[in-house]
Amino acid sequence: MRNEEFIFIDSIEDPSPLPRLCDHEGCGALGEFRAPKSVASLRDYYWFCLPHVREYNKSWDFYKGMSPQEIESSRVSDVTWNRPSWPVGGWRTLFENIQYLDGIDPFINASSFVPPIPAPVQKALKVLEISLPITLEALKKHYKKLAKCHHPDLHPGDKRAEERLKAINEAYHIVKKHLR
Repeated sequence: MRNEEFIFIDSIEDPSPLPRLCDHEGCGALGEFRAPKSVASLRDYYWFCLPHVREYNKSWDFYKGMSPQEIESSRVSDVTWNRPSWPVGGWRTLFENIQYLDGIDPFINASSFVPPIPAPVQKALKVLEISLPITLEALKKHYKKLAKCHHPDLHPGDKRAEERLKAINEAYHIVKKHLR
């Protein structure tokens, strides 16, 4: 048999909360705006009217009473929303990699490694009469200079200038491809 006289919990209406008054001494206005009571208790609030919350905010200083080291520590912690952070893969990955180092610094010779230059690139550098390191802009500028000097229009009938320009063009494209 069904009992028709049950009450839904959702249907019980709470009486509306009483309006808060401004917490500023001697003010009787409605306290519509909240402000934290202190740095130590940021979730406990005073309730103020608009003029008094503006006055309170002007005098509020989160870092008041902290040393410069504590302020910097707080700022650094705020970068990660006051949560701990660790390397990708977690602490286990970090500790697994550390056990193999045994006091050896892996970054000692990191910047001294120079990849070998392929033979075709070395040959092209000799043709262009340049050496690495060089930027793409400097390479292009040097190529244009050589192309003007060895252009067949400046040396009509000279087959060596023509062959030299072909070699310069080929070398330019090899070095340009290597730099990209």
